[in-house]
Amino acid sequence: MGKKKVLVVGGTGYLGQHLLQAYYASSSSSDTNGNGVSSFDLAFTHHSTPPPKLLLHAIPGSIPFQVDLKTGVGFESISNAFGQPDVVVNCAAMSVPRACETDPDTAHAINVPSALVNWLQSFKEKSSLLIHLSTDQVYEGEKSFYKEEDIAIPVNVYGKTKVAAEQFISENYSNYAILRSSIIYGPQTVSPVPKSLPIQWMDGVLAKGEEVQFFHDEFRCPIFVKDLVNMILALTRLWMSEDKQIQLLLNTGGPDRVSRVQMAEAVAQFRGYDTSKIKSVSASSVDRGVKSPSDISMDITRLVQTLKIHPVSFKDGVRLTLEAEAKN
Repeated sequence: MGKKKVLVVGGTGYLGQHLLQAYYASSSSSDTNGNGVSSFDLAFTHHSTPPPKLLLHAIPGSIPFQVDLKTGVGFESISNAFGQPDVVVNCAAMSVPRACETDPDTAHAINVPSALVNWLQSFKEKSSLLIHLSTDQVYEGEKSFYKEEDIAIPVNVYGKTKVAAEQFISENYSNYAILRSSIIYGPQTVSPVPKSLPIQWMDGVLAKGEEVQFFHDEFRCPIFVKDLVNMILALTRLWMSEDKQIQLLLNTGGPDRVSRVQMAEAVAQFRGYDTSKIKSVSASSVDRGVKSPSDISMDITRLVQTLKIHPVSFKDGVRLTLEAEAKN
């Protein structure tokens, strides 16, 4: 039995970096010289060049590949230098809703992983498991606690491209787990990502002691990044141990339905900031250049029953995030 091969598509992004570190740590042992050795062979794709040195240093032995997800250029290099992966986790996406609205063609080309699926189908051996990150924004947002069987009626281009991706995968590939993720939050990555992270951003603005406006009428079920990573590791182990077909669609969120106001209050309460500085406003009062669903909270019963993982409460996730930031 050789090492199992794992490919993280979008490995330099927020979730991708956390995942690579977890795959490496979950299976590392030490060689005779005391160096860490992973029982997974790890590879990751990146779009910009070169891949960050801090990430490469944190995951020794991982192989970076530059890939254009729109055209598929670069996948052949993975075939030649790495071979067929046992598991592929697709974290890559054009995920800023306003950017998708401005350039729907590019959003569709990146978010519908046709080049990735076609490449995986080129292998003649047993199929790889594709774990694909989708979004809670496939839902219309007109009720609370959506279930997986509820009809997906996205209200913006981003959501529409993610529905198209789910349909493409389920119609064209035999082994997959599609994870409809909510807002992902948690500690910064080993090679810091340029985008602002939700808890850290809220902490930064609230620390100034000035009044800040937050929406009271948009609801999500944010998920702590380490919980999401553990779910993906659990799916990986399930696939590698049971050797049977997997076709899963899972709502992937935390247990709490919260508004932006409630998120900010949780940060303020942990830090001891003045919560009276948090001003509640309606989402309709701000033009964000894109329609946003009001309530896309999700029922995660199927997730918990399938993977036997109970995600942490939002309050605990905030504490874990800010404690980790303090250590860094």
